[in-house]
Amino acid sequence: MPEQPKAARDGGALSVTAAGTEIARYVLDPGAPAAEAPKPYLHPLRTLGGAPVTAVRPWDHRWHKGLQMTWSHVSGQNFWGGPTYVHGQGYVRLDNLGTIAHERFEELGGGEGGAVFTEHLSWTASTGRRWLAEERTHRFHGVDTRRGTWALDFATSLTNVRDTALELGSPTTHGRPAAGYTGLFWRGPRAWTGCSVYSEAGDRGDAVMGTRSEWVAFAGRHDEVDGGATVLAFAGTTSGAVPIRWFARSEAFPAFCPSPAFDEPLFLEPGEALRLWHRIVVADRECTAEEAHRLAEEYAP
Repeated sequence: MPEQPKAARDGGALSVTAAGTEIARYVLDPGAPAAEAPKPYLHPLRTLGGAPVTAVRPWDHRWHKGLQMTWSHVSGQNFWGGPTYVHGQGYVRLDNLGTIAHERFEELGGGEGGAVFTEHLSWTASTGRRWLAEERTHRFHGVDTRRGTWALDFATSLTNVRDTALELGSPTTHGRPAAGYTGLFWRGPRAWTGCSVYSEAGDRGDAVMGTRSEWVAFAGRHDEVDGGATVLAFAGTTSGAVPIRWFARSEAFPAFCPSPAFDEPLFLEPGEALRLWHRIVVADRECTAEEAHRLAEEYAP
C-alpha cells in the first residue's frame, strides 16, 4: 500500500509529513498585523523532495501567505488584507479589515484515506461582529513516491450568521478588470515568476486569466536546489450560482485562485451557506503541457 501522509500538532501549527518530508505546515494563529487580515494558512507546501512551492509575506503583498482561504470584498469588509479596491479611487487603505480565526478541530486523524483535519473558524468583521461561520476540511492523500506526487483536497462551507444578506465579490466586481481574486489563493515562490502556465481549456500564460477551465498548472524552477516542480489545481465545485473562473498570473509574481466570484458577485442570505471544493496536486518535476494533461487525468476527481 502506498504511504499515506500523517498530520500531527506542532505548537501552534499542524505538520503534515509524507515519505520522510514535511510536505505542508498549517499555521493556525499567524500572529500577523491587523493590516494583513490575519487568518490560518498553509506554508510551506513542499514537494516530496523537500523543495518549497509556496511563498509567505512577500515584499510586494505582505498578506499573501502560501495557500489560504480568504475573500477580498464582503459587503464592504476586506478579509484579504492590505488596501481595498474602490472604483474611481484605486486601492485605498480603509478601516475595514476583518480576521479569520481557528476555533476548534472537529476531526484530526488519518488512515487509508490520508491525513485529514476538519475545523471550525469564525470570520469577524472590523466592527467585532461575527459575519461568517466556516467549516473547513483538508485531506492530504495520493502520495506516489515513484513519481514524486501528492494531492490535497480542500472543502469549505461558509455560512452567513448575520441577520442581513452578504455580498461576496472581488476587485473586478467593483470595477477593476482582471482582478477577480478571492477564495482559495496560492502564492508561488519568487523564483517561479514568469513560469509556464497551462490549462485544460488549452490557454497558456496570461491568457488563462478570467477563463473557465477544469484545471490549471504552474510549472517552475527552484532557487537553491536543482530542478523544478509543478502545482496543478482543479477548479472543483461551487454551490453558488456563479461559475468558477481562474485568477492566474505568472508576472509580476506567480499566483492563482479558482475564484467563486471573479466578475459576478455572490449573495448569501442569513443562514445560507456557500460550499466550495478544490483539489491541488504537487509534482516533483517541471511538467510540460502534455505531462500536465496526463497528471490531471490521473488525479481527476
